[in-house]
Amino acid sequence: MTPPILLAVLLFLAVITLLKGVGINQEYQRAVIYRLGRLAEPKGPGLYWLIPYVDRAVKVDLRTVTVSLPTQETITKDGVAVKVNATLWHKVSDPVLAVNAVRERDIAVLQAAETSLRDAIGQHELDHLLKDRLGVNAKLMDMLSRAALKWGVEIDAVEIRDLDIPEQMQRALAREAEATREAKARIIKAEGELAAAKTLVEAALSIGATPGALDLRRLQTIAEVGAEHNSTIVIALPDAMAATGAQIGAALAHRPT
Repeated sequence: MTPPILLAVLLFLAVITLLKGVGINQEYQRAVIYRLGRLAEPKGPGLYWLIPYVDRAVKVDLRTVTVSLPTQETITKDGVAVKVNATLWHKVSDPVLAVNAVRERDIAVLQAAETSLRDAIGQHELDHLLKDRLGVNAKLMDMLSRAALKWGVEIDAVEIRDLDIPEQMQRALAREAEATREAKARIIKAEGELAAAKTLVEAALSIGATPGALDLRRLQTIAEVGAEHNSTIVIALPDAMAATGAQIGAALAHRPT
């Protein structure tokens, strides 16, 4: 091989080698670099260069991952068997830990989420699970975050979706809710009757303290009843009110026209 051809081949191989060390990360990617097996500085988004045959890059995706947890059968604190599933959102917060601290990172997070879900359900009674879903979600997220933090994973959110309870327990809860509503209705009715009685007492005291107020109230009642012209109503009046009515009638009869 002549020297010019040999030089061209060597130059071509050198260019190929240099190009082989060029890497590109997307904005949502990070590259964890190993130099002869030892951890080097991670590379951010954009263009970077590796030493060929010396450096090795492991790319890590930083985007949020959505995982639907399989239905878990567990028992609440008060001994009720339930079936529950949830949705988990997580992402890598530390690429170095995510690569070096755990193998099969996504599987590890999924297993930890299932365990934390069963533990969270077992720490609460059924009534609390039904009434305070947000509190249970917060407890579950706290338990899972502590487990995933050492793997360089951040838990964005975790929410319980469905909580299935036995049919017999559903009927019991329905009867309990109906009894509670009926008790509240009776209490509200009793409070209304008490308020009405207090108002009537106040009205009676006000009428009794004012002379002639009772007679005026009777006349008002007669006027209200007399608005209906389809019946005849007989009302017994006290002697004093009858005498007063007679005097008023006589005065009207003798009034000049």
